[in-house]
Amino acid sequence: MAKRNTYFQDEVIERKIDIKQLGRTLRYVLPHKKVFMLVGALMFVSSFAALIPSLILKQITDVVIPTKEYAQLAYMVLSMVLLAVLEISITFAYSRLMGKTGHSIIAKIRQDIFYKLQELPFDYFDNRPNGKIVVRVTEYVNGLGNFFTNFVMMFVIYIIKIVVVTVLMLMLSPRLTAIVFATVVPMMICVFTLRYSIRKLFGEHRAKVSNRTAFLVESIMGEKIVKNYNRAEMNEEIYKEVHDASLKQWTKIYLRNELNTPIVEFFWNIGTLCLYGVALGMLLNGDSMINVGLMTTFTAYMSQFSGPLTMIAFIIQNLAQVSSNLEQVFDTIDYPVSIKDMEGSQELKDVVGKIDFNNVTFGYDEGVNILEHFDLHVKKGETIALVGPTGAGKTTVINMLTRFYDVQEGSVTIDGKDVRDVTLASLRKEVGVLMQDPFIFKGTVMENIRYGRPDATDEECIAAAKAIYADKCVDKLKDGYQHMLDERGEGLSAGEKQLISFARIILKNPAVIILDEATSSIDTETENLIKQALDVIIKDKTAFIVAHRLSTIRNADRILYIANKGIAEQGTHEELMAMKGLYYALNV
Repeated sequence: MAKRNTYFQDEVIERKIDIKQLGRTLRYVLPHKKVFMLVGALMFVSSFAALIPSLILKQITDVVIPTKEYAQLAYMVLSMVLLAVLEISITFAYSRLMGKTGHSIIAKIRQDIFYKLQELPFDYFDNRPNGKIVVRVTEYVNGLGNFFTNFVMMFVIYIIKIVVVTVLMLMLSPRLTAIVFATVVPMMICVFTLRYSIRKLFGEHRAKVSNRTAFLVESIMGEKIVKNYNRAEMNEEIYKEVHDASLKQWTKIYLRNELNTPIVEFFWNIGTLCLYGVALGMLLNGDSMINVGLMTTFTAYMSQFSGPLTMIAFIIQNLAQVSSNLEQVFDTIDYPVSIKDMEGSQELKDVVGKIDFNNVTFGYDEGVNILEHFDLHVKKGETIALVGPTGAGKTTVINMLTRFYDVQEGSVTIDGKDVRDVTLASLRKEVGVLMQDPFIFKGTVMENIRYGRPDATDEECIAAAKAIYADKCVDKLKDGYQHMLDERGEGLSAGEKQLISFARIILKNPAVIILDEATSSIDTETENLIKQALDVIIKDKTAFIVAHRLSTIRNADRILYIANKGIAEQGTHEELMAMKGLYYALNV
């Protein structure tokens, strides 16, 4: 297991444009290729329509006004109006198309990353704060959506516009065009240099935002602990620190970005002065090509030439940011799914409940084993209790059985079938796990009980609740089984939440039941209710119980004391107490 990244550690920042990552987006774009071709054609027409009015204005200035052909002037003005309407209409049309298409592309990327999160092994989540996973699915993907919607086709059309404007300027006056290039080239060198420096800052800002989100999510999830331990003020200081780090980077970006306008205006004014200066010199030398219409048109084209170049610099900056975001998004999408159905996996059916751990070795971190050469053989219907110090490997044992993690050496079998050779769906259907901290989803009580069996009837859900006396707490709720529960079961006691999770497992009715500290958070009264139901729940089933309470494990068929990477002691409660060893020390 890799070292866990935390809210105060920056993620790796990739500052270069990764063509490979951008190329991977083609598989999301290609299904919409017809739309992109149509949008490209519309953009080309729109851009061409935007360039014609300057030529018409030149004709008005050079021909219509001197000859006072006002009828022709009316037609030309009408033509300019129609061209403006055409440009606006086409721009509206392709903006709608790109907006819809861009969001469709992002919806597919967001869907893929969410689907992948459902498949990823536990080590992926163990190594990253929840907030840093959330920011990839939300903020990074939102940034991609903005790019695909606004900039992809604009980049292409700006290139086309620059080429067309250059051709038009050369046709009007090669010498004046040279003046424009002499001004624009140094301007773009300055703009691209500025954008490159901003691009680097964006990568650093992204890492700081990820840190801030990670701390925010962590604080929300641990809100009660924060308040109980009077950590509110300290958390405010930490949040201020991570927020200020993000704000500091954003301020640098903002201040540097503000330099863009002065740079462009400076070179624009210099270019305009040079343009008119050269034109005046040409006019004094008797150049008949120089007139008001030419200068007006050329000035307009100079603006239409430099504007797209500036926007291209901005898009390239965004392209680098998008490339960096894509790296993080594809890092999740590409993360290897080590826990998956193997080729030729079979359904696990008609489970008897015979379980064997054969010479199992496992460690979460490389070179640090939790279990070594672990052997355990459990008969059908046997109840096994696991006790021992924290971190000794009790939960690791059940993680191997459920394939939350795979063994590194050896094997775990159910009825002689290696758990790696059966489908995950059938394995987890037959192996039910009850955790110490039951998760209650936002929804009704009935929906939470039915979570593991969506096809279960209301009557079956109610019967499951009655089996472990959960109906006693459900009846107290305003709307009973249709009572809407808040996120994480807010408003319910720990015991009530655990009872609902117990009803959920009874309805699922697995062949093997695992209780991982599942009664440690329950009050004595609720525990007494559950103790009455436990005998019914595990009857004729193989059960594993990880617990500290003696009352929960006293009647287990075997109690295993897990320590020193294996089984240190095993036997019944009476046998272990008589040994006066490690287990005995827990109970005196």
